[in-house]
Amino acid sequence: NFWIEERMMLRARAVREGALLAEGDALNDVVVGQGMLGRVVRLEARVDGDLLTTYVADALIIATPTGSTAYALAAGGPIMPPQQRNILLVPVAPHLSLNRAVVLAEGVRVQVIVRGHSPAAFTLDGELMAPLAPGDRVEASASPHPARFARVRERDYFYRTLTARLIPREAGYR
Repeated sequence: NFWIEERMMLRARAVREGALLAEGDALNDVVVGQGMLGRVVRLEARVDGDLLTTYVADALIIATPTGSTAYALAAGGPIMPPQQRNILLVPVAPHLSLNRAVVLAEGVRVQVIVRGHSPAAFTLDGELMAPLAPGDRVEASASPHPARFARVRERDYFYRTLTARLIPREAGYR
């Protein structure tokens, strides 16, 4: 016996002066980050066209609920159940800017515009898609194509797996 689990993916694209640089889908995350080591990037984040904030950070992670337990978690973001369809924004090492993760409503479109003078990079699930220059933008929203997994374990496996991984395995803890 098995069942099919569907998980939201992100569709993202990078654009320079109206020209498409790269696009694709990501199961975990889209990252706009440093194009040069040791340099922070200035990133203007917009949600459905409205300014959210400008981050000065090493990177900005745009994550799915699946990705919330990957790079986003390592950067201090919350854990989201995989069946949700929200988008998560998590800054990496922010400097004098919003230093908290933001959980966005289902169905929103995120736009990240590279500001300042430092180059940036656009990645999908850890794969470099394109270098970015000031003025370039990355747009992300829910992909029309979900990821599908054949599962043989119970439907509530997520919380048991999460608990098993988060509880320290040291003596006295269980």
